[in-house]
Amino acid sequence: MKKALFLSFLLGFTPVATSYSSQLLSGYWHYQEFLNANPQQKQLTDQLSRAVRQAPVAMAGEQQKPVSISVVFPGQQVSDYWVRNIKAFEMRMEELGIEYQINQVFTRPNLDTRQQSLSLMEALKNNSDYLIFTLDTTRHRKFIEHVLSSSPTKLILQNITTPVRDWDGRQPMMYVGFDHEMGALQLAHYYREHVPKGSKYSVLYFSEGYVSDARGDTFIENMERSGDYHLASSYYTKATEESGYEAALNIVKNDPDIKFIYACSTDVALGAVKALKELNRNDIMVNGWGGGSAELQALEEGTLDVTIMRMNDDTGIAMAEVIKRDLEGLAVPTVFSGDFELVSHDDKQQISLFKQRAFRYSDR
Repeated sequence: MKKALFLSFLLGFTPVATSYSSQLLSGYWHYQEFLNANPQQKQLTDQLSRAVRQAPVAMAGEQQKPVSISVVFPGQQVSDYWVRNIKAFEMRMEELGIEYQINQVFTRPNLDTRQQSLSLMEALKNNSDYLIFTLDTTRHRKFIEHVLSSSPTKLILQNITTPVRDWDGRQPMMYVGFDHEMGALQLAHYYREHVPKGSKYSVLYFSEGYVSDARGDTFIENMERSGDYHLASSYYTKATEESGYEAALNIVKNDPDIKFIYACSTDVALGAVKALKELNRNDIMVNGWGGGSAELQALEEGTLDVTIMRMNDDTGIAMAEVIKRDLEGLAVPTVFSGDFELVSHDDKQQISLFKQRAFRYSDR
């Protein structure tokens, strides 16, 4: 089934026709699909999952020299996922007894491309042992392909858990994150349970790229499959709070009777919340994506309705555990997804418990 929709860019709100089908993200292995097709990988991922949930066990053997690690993250956001992630990573590395040197650069998502490129090339020039990066845009992909084909630096890709099919046989060392598709499906289930059938809704994407496809298109396709909900509009944003605010104002102006706005990131969600508050439209539901500190505060205040909460520190811990295994000469899994919990503004006691688990390192 295909249905024409309209995506609008915030720069002038230029409408662009597009379509959706069951072949979303066809260039990637879906997380469970990859594990089911590779039983040995599933075993390695299960082993890593157990290690992440357990107390650290120091690395066996001695290092000849500290490992060098370069980190280039889109960490300049309201979402504290990236900052917490690297803190959990470093703390776990120390507990594992791994000597390391780290160089980290935080950039803005969809911006700072020059700074990002310079930092990435510097990492390769310095022959870093490990490079922790992400994959969202075509520019990212081209750089990663360059590394895979011409550099001994080992790549850990953050915030993506779906291996690229074209890279089979020369995959990065690891994909690590919280599976966007699984999170989107849980939020779709929540809205179907809490919003009357026949309702209209709007989608606020992240910036153009993989994250928007995985979180946004997966959600839309799942809602369309039921045939009971109607997508009124959808907008790519600049992945900022301000762009979420501007888009939400436009959404309500064009479709005042929508029941909810599905937001694909923290910053965008909080921008939409600000706009709805200004318009006195607390009847329109908004979700968060990730469950970081800012979202949990908004849930507590009742301005955000629901979020998919990542057990945030899982991925930082997983990266440290994988480097430990690599240094010990053991096989490492290609993919790892941390745990999710769906929480709404009514789940205050549960949220408190989840925070202890999610931020077990980064809140120290």
